[in-house]
Amino acid sequence: QVQLIESGGGLVQAGGSLRLSCAASIRTFSSVVMGWFRQAPGKEREFVAAIRWSTGRAYSADSAKGRFTVSRDNAENTVYLQMNSLKPEDTAVYYCVAQSTGYSSSYGYTNPRKYDYWGQGTQVTVSL
Repeated sequence: QVQLIESGGGLVQAGGSLRLSCAASIRTFSSVVMGWFRQAPGKEREFVAAIRWSTGRAYSADSAKGRFTVSRDNAENTVYLQMNSLKPEDTAVYYCVAQSTGYSSSYGYTNPRKYDYWGQGTQVTVSL
């Protein structure tokens, strides 16, 4: 079974940067969209960013615009989230998500139901 494997989380000071990576455990995994959600303690899971695999078109939450950039490497079948100017309120577990090509979904990018694969999550902690 395909797994999404995240890396790159950690502890950083406010104003710092981190880059998250997510790769499918099987290189032949094919997706329509890959992206990121996050969930902070006591809060609901929220959409961060997503990228359409075929075109590279990216979509970001308002909270991420201007600071976070989602990108993909087709050859490595990997999606990235470059996070700059991090704030304490960005502290959360970040989840990689994917809508596989075999999964039909009419939900929008911000809806968790659009995605049929989820990673285990990687912790990002931003300190003052």
